[in-house]
Amino acid sequence: MVKRYDRLKAIQRLDPERDFLEIYRLTVTYEFPWDITRALELALYRTYAVPSIGRLLDETAELTERSQKRYDDTALLLDTVVEHGFDTDEGRTAVRRINQMHRSYAISNDDMRYVLCTFVVTPKRWLDSFGWRRLCCHERAAFAAYYRTLGARMGITGVPETYDDFERTLDAYEHEHFGWDEGARRVSDATLALMGSWYPAPLAPVVRGASLALLDDSLLEAFRYRRPGPVARGVTRGALRLRARAVRLLPPRRTPHYARQNPEIKGYPDGYEIAGLGTFPTPGVRGCPVPGRRPSQTPAE
Repeated sequence: MVKRYDRLKAIQRLDPERDFLEIYRLTVTYEFPWDITRALELALYRTYAVPSIGRLLDETAELTERSQKRYDDTALLLDTVVEHGFDTDEGRTAVRRINQMHRSYAISNDDMRYVLCTFVVTPKRWLDSFGWRRLCCHERAAFAAYYRTLGARMGITGVPETYDDFERTLDAYEHEHFGWDEGARRVSDATLALMGSWYPAPLAPVVRGASLALLDDSLLEAFRYRRPGPVARGVTRGALRLRARAVRLLPPRRTPHYARQNPEIKGYPDGYEIAGLGTFPTPGVRGCPVPGRRPSQTPAE
């Protein structure tokens, strides 16, 4: 019988540089599957507040007109690498699809590196506040190594080395680049509407209010949302902390839970092919406003 902290002890016996995939998989599929899903949603949402990112997402219309599909495809492609690893046919196909989509747009290396940083930093910060425990130093190091590897496969240069480097890079980039953009606000509104659509219609305003209550002031200011009151913030965050206490008392998971099993994934009831996920932009057609590979970057996958 696995006890609540047994997997943490197993993680601490592993080498985070050599065994980063095993540590990452144990952490996200056994220890914190629900929390990591919420944290990665928030990570991607943060990127909209960088105008160059939010504006491009608005221009593609993927998140404003095909929100559920974009959500599903992003989660499934990232999840494929977690489940199968980088050096399998499935993992290579997923990374290749991610690269094919990104090469269709003029995305700067700095923006790509920033998005990668959100995947490392946001889960740690979420778990600091709402997890049933915090990440240990082995897990933080493994998260950094995992996303260094993904960044290399995506041809991103200047990827930070350690967790602290990822955190400093993220904070500096947000301080310099967060700002208002009308298109980014449309993408933000569409994302909040998508999250509300996962619940019965009467609950949609509640979900939107709770989502806004979780945003920090820098995000609220960038999107020009009214700051939620202390009661809304207190109730929302208090409920998440109560959940964490309850989870701590539950028996640990006995089987892994992958993102493809999440109820929010709704677009593929009959299954999917990894190579068919995502978009296939055509230059000159809406959805591919800026064709061409980013210069000086030639990913292997």
